[in-house]
Amino acid sequence: MPKPISLPRLVSAPPADPPYDDERAGRPPLTYGSLALAPEPAPRAVPTTGAGSLRGLPVARPPLRGFPGVRPGAVPDERALRGLGQALAEVLAGRRPPETVQGRLTERAHREMVRAGKMIDTARPPLVGLPHVQRPREGVLEMCLLVHCGPRSRVLAVRLERQGVQWLVTEFETA
Repeated sequence: MPKPISLPRLVSAPPADPPYDDERAGRPPLTYGSLALAPEPAPRAVPTTGAGSLRGLPVARPPLRGFPGVRPGAVPDERALRGLGQALAEVLAGRRPPETVQGRLTERAHREMVRAGKMIDTARPPLVGLPHVQRPREGVLEMCLLVHCGPRSRVLAVRLERQGVQWLVTEFETA
């Protein structure tokens, strides 16, 4: 008579790890394969005439934020620069609204980005490689990133200048 074989038992799965301190509940889901910046709410419209008008007062830009984990005025690290490049590539591919990066661009660069519209045609989300960074002079960073977006890759060149304690994109170009 053959010896009986015991059937496999089902064991309950261990509980999932609790979220880390820097993870917030209720935030929008991350884009697959991206290191992009968190989207910011769009600025509110300010009336220029009539009741509640702010005529004569300067219209405030969205608050400028520093790079995460970087002291104000300090040179952003590779991870922060790659995140900025990822966000810019997503805007240029039409997968992210330009307002989400408005606080990291000068007004002229933001106008140029809105005017340019979708410059990168891709069927899948763009994914940037490691940035190649140059410092031509004090207070200026230039980086180029390879943007993987399907069978044809593109390049994104970005120039950042320190204005006060903020590093802002002043020029960008893609090919």
